[in-house]
Amino acid sequence: MHRRGLLGIEMLTREEIQEILDRAKFYQPLEARTGKKLDRLQGKTVIHLFFESSTRTRASFEIAAKRLGADTISISAQGSSADKGESLLDTLNTLAAMRPDAIVMRHSASGAPHFMARMLETPIINAGDGTHEHPTQALLDALTILDHKPTLAGLRVAIIGDIVHSRVARSNLHLLTKFGAQVQLCGPPPMLPREFEYFSPTVTRTFRIEEAIADADVIMMLRVQLERQNALWVTSVSEYFHFYGLRLEHLKAARPDAIVMHPGPVNRGREISSEVADFPRSVILNQVENGVAVRMAVLDLLLAGAEFKPAESTKPN
Repeated sequence: MHRRGLLGIEMLTREEIQEILDRAKFYQPLEARTGKKLDRLQGKTVIHLFFESSTRTRASFEIAAKRLGADTISISAQGSSADKGESLLDTLNTLAAMRPDAIVMRHSASGAPHFMARMLETPIINAGDGTHEHPTQALLDALTILDHKPTLAGLRVAIIGDIVHSRVARSNLHLLTKFGAQVQLCGPPPMLPREFEYFSPTVTRTFRIEEAIADADVIMMLRVQLERQNALWVTSVSEYFHFYGLRLEHLKAARPDAIVMHPGPVNRGREISSEVADFPRSVILNQVENGVAVRMAVLDLLLAGAEFKPAESTKPN
């Protein structure tokens, strides 16, 4: 991670993931200290380059960098030179020539951050690439689970929805299986191809939401990504919600202390009911909070690394 940035969960070892989670746990208490800035990344510059729309990921990366004392520049594809026909490589080369310390990048093409990492010396942090990976989302999901469960090992995690188009699902599969969780995938047959059965011996699939939720410790709902679908995958919102939308009655089959997650944006009445989204066991807003802590940890480890000293790091500017 230190040389090329953070491109995905698949290539990280369990020990490297644990190091990020441990650093994120240290930064969790800072969430309540609004206005506090640290000097960990003072003098560093982080560019946020988003070719896809984003609210949670983009805002939390920017907040994370600023809380660590870095200078930030945010660029959207709309209004940039990409609108004038400039290639992705030329855009990244132009930004790299300005000597930033890291580039946080979201792109609709799977593998785009990996390509850029091979071409540039500037570290690249993958903020989501196509249907491939979303590493920091999986990390914040793991941190949120560990806020409520003692360990990931042995947990029964149900991931329900549009699996085939979900980079969140893929990153979570890599992370959860590395730590010994059992993952039950669920969705309509076109959204859950057979290839996922071969992902890991601890991953199974079902097309029935009731079966997926049975005895689950964690229920992770996914958004139906209509923007990535080239065919009519969902006949109607009401039909999808009837078969795959999470409702209060479903929670009776899960464990009594099961938590409900969603990476957002949440489409109420399509993949989850308002009653469940606002349910006491919903940790959706906790995920958003932990996004800042995780992204602070990633930026810290990437740009400051071994210089970490907790006593000094808590001193605000």
